[in-house]
Amino acid sequence: MPERAAIRAEATRLRTMFEAAGAQPVETSVLQPAEVLLDLYGEDIRARAYVTSDALRGEQMLRPDFTVPVVQMHMEHGAEPARYTYSGEVFRRQEDDADRANEYTQVGFELFDREQPQAADAEVFFMIYSMLSSFELRASTGDIGILMAAVEGLQTTERRKRALMRHIWRPRRFRALIERFSGRAVVPESRMALLAARDPLAAAGPVIGLRGLDEISSRINALREDAAADPISEQDVLLIDAILAVRETSDNALERLRDIAVDMPAITTAVDRLAARLDALDKRGVDVTKLDFEASYGRTQMEYYDGFVFGFYAENRPDLPPVATGGRYDALTRQLGQGREIPAVGGVIRPGLLLELGGVG
Repeated sequence: MPERAAIRAEATRLRTMFEAAGAQPVETSVLQPAEVLLDLYGEDIRARAYVTSDALRGEQMLRPDFTVPVVQMHMEHGAEPARYTYSGEVFRRQEDDADRANEYTQVGFELFDREQPQAADAEVFFMIYSMLSSFELRASTGDIGILMAAVEGLQTTERRKRALMRHIWRPRRFRALIERFSGRAVVPESRMALLAARDPLAAAGPVIGLRGLDEISSRINALREDAAADPISEQDVLLIDAILAVRETSDNALERLRDIAVDMPAITTAVDRLAARLDALDKRGVDVTKLDFEASYGRTQMEYYDGFVFGFYAENRPDLPPVATGGRYDALTRQLGQGREIPAVGGVIRPGLLLELGGVG
């Protein structure tokens, strides 16, 4: 593991390069209000964040990343367009792998620009791509917005769409919902009996736990509504599966997705955005015929991203996490903007991993 002083020096070098590209350096507090993060991610965030509290400020979390506080700062008083850079430590609990760091340094670059979002995607990717060019890294890309557009276009209830959207970043749960909503999965007899009962709570015992009777009744009514809804068509399920199966070089992936869009027009606009992004990358000198694209990429670890996503990996070191990751997070600016929003994209590099791979660029 590289020395902290060496990591800080490498972080300074990287941040200076972002500054030279016009990014304004910013700082954020190590302690972040837990309320904001809980509102965004729900209780799941507790599984990967360190939580503390004090009498005056309430519950706090050691900074799990920089994006949320930078977005908050920009939405409060930032000009447009804007470019920011930062460096510092982030903290992530590790419950399954003791060898993964629970405290490490990130250097990041965030770009807020409503005029040319696909060009902004290309700018952020190309900046990091160029800074890492001397390392033997594989770049992976994806676009969560295509799957989100497919879900929005399904011929089913809004409740089902909301459930699928909520679990896009949890592939196993997403698949289970698709199987249930399409009628492929068998509904347990116990649930069917509960839903068929005139008063399912009549024989219930005392209420135990945090849920009240009103909340339980509301959930039962939602399950009844879902049981009465027509299943998602087999054709739509096959098209969702076809999207998730796309794993090609970017140019071939674009053609495959265009073919799928013929039968699922709801994804056409998202596929057009992918085409515009690839054109912007090509103009910057990125060979998109060698750039990997995977439609499901980013669904397990990039929860607030809702469009373009990317990562850089050391193929000769499969034991290491991604050296750099990033993507588009327009919805996050809507959530934190109190009625305002602006397209935004960013990425981070881990300088400690660069040093572990053999020095600086």
